[in-house]
Amino acid sequence: MSGDVQTTRDDSANRYEGRIDDEVVTVLDFVRDGDVLTLTHTGTDPAFRGRGLASAVTGAALDDVRRRGEKVRPSCPFAADFLDAHPEYADLRA
Repeated sequence: MSGDVQTTRDDSANRYEGRIDDEVVTVLDFVRDGDVLTLTHTGTDPAFRGRGLASAVTGAALDDVRRRGEKVRPSCPFAADFLDAHPEYADLRA
């Protein structure tokens, strides 16, 4: 089910958005400081929880961060746990 989510970055809102059928169902908020994004909050609409959408969006966001040559600093517990569980993203930590 998580494959149905489309992830985009909205720099004006400082967040990554996960959408299903054009509806934002999960977000990963960040604060930018140069080329470092502090990941501050991950949230999923209650009607869409339990589908792995937050993990899918977090992974897609980290892939995008890597493509852009940026780094992350997780302050959100979900994002920190995700990074701990996925060592392939360890190089992205600021």
